[in-house]
Amino acid sequence: MTTPIRDDPFAILEDARIATVLRRLHGEANRQHLSIIRHFLPHVLSYVRRRFIPFAESEMAGFYADKYIAIIEAQGAFAYLTARALRARTVVEFGTSFGLSTLWLAAAVRANGGGRVVTTEIVPDKARIARRNFEEAGLADLIDVREGDALQSLATDPADIDFVLNDGFPMRALDIVKLLTPRIRPGGVVLTDDVGGLRGNFKDYLAYMRDRANGFDSMLIPLKGGTEYSVRR
Repeated sequence: MTTPIRDDPFAILEDARIATVLRRLHGEANRQHLSIIRHFLPHVLSYVRRRFIPFAESEMAGFYADKYIAIIEAQGAFAYLTARALRARTVVEFGTSFGLSTLWLAAAVRANGGGRVVTTEIVPDKARIARRNFEEAGLADLIDVREGDALQSLATDPADIDFVLNDGFPMRALDIVKLLTPRIRPGGVVLTDDVGGLRGNFKDYLAYMRDRANGFDSMLIPLKGGTEYSVRR
């Protein structure tokens, strides 16, 4: 009999040290799912009907201060492979959190021969812990963590962007793309998390990204309930 093939997203990583750290971080993130679901229970009807769900930006340093709110394993592997295919050397991430997704991106950049991942985090304690995770994985030398408002920290740098992971505060997603678009190279990719689950919050974002006059070809792909994949024209 043929042995069944088991999907292991971490098997694509070349460095066991990085895989070990990512397994730990994903495990910690997965254990938070129940508390996050409880937090959203008052908005379940809006979620089902794909209506706008209110977020207070102050919650980033409140309820979400110890929450990963991270991409899942399959998204991490997809982001890694996309960055490899692009031969990405310059990657931007909106929303570091504890650095889980950043590690997938930096692993790809290292495998591509080097470069940098510029990542942004508004909560200082999260940024501090993320830096510790980067050191543990041996990828700190490739990662530039910028604390504070991403619209300021990403205002002029970097340029010649190959890949953007747009995974911060949902209501800032469109502002971030508009800020970065002139610096995203043709063929560059923007991957945006939570679009399927928070369709009401991303209504304006989707309208913008799917209007080809704005410079992208874009569609929803079936990862984590719906992740928007956009290619710079």
